[in-house]
Amino acid sequence: MVSDATPTGTQPVGAMHIGEVAARTELSLRSLRHWEEVGLLRSSGRTDGGFRLYTEDDVEKILVIRRMKPLGFTLDEMKAVMADLETLRSGSTEPAARVRARDHLAEVKGEAHERRKKLVRQLEMADEFIGILDRESS
Repeated sequence: MVSDATPTGTQPVGAMHIGEVAARTELSLRSLRHWEEVGLLRSSGRTDGGFRLYTEDDVEKILVIRRMKPLGFTLDEMKAVMADLETLRSGSTEPAARVRARDHLAEVKGEAHERRKKLVRQLEMADEFIGILDRESS
């Protein structure tokens, strides 16, 4: 879920500042800061001046979170998913924890499919509405 940050002034290899990460992920600086404040994500380091530094791995985590947002997952649900992904990605986790993480992610995947179906239906309804407006205003 949340990785331990390196000490202030210790710059991770290939580190990026928050502005570059925001541009790459199409997120606001505010969102990235908020996610850190609520414990959803942590930058991998800080500059001597206290500026956040992110790695490619951090960007990948941010993109996972960004993809969950349109599906309406709560912060707690996103934290749980990120923790499960971290469990599966770390080689030192006990087998039972890995099984629990896989099982939970399978449930989340099913929920994501259901939420996606609802979004597709909403888009279909929006298209129908636009079609009505097109017909009526022609």
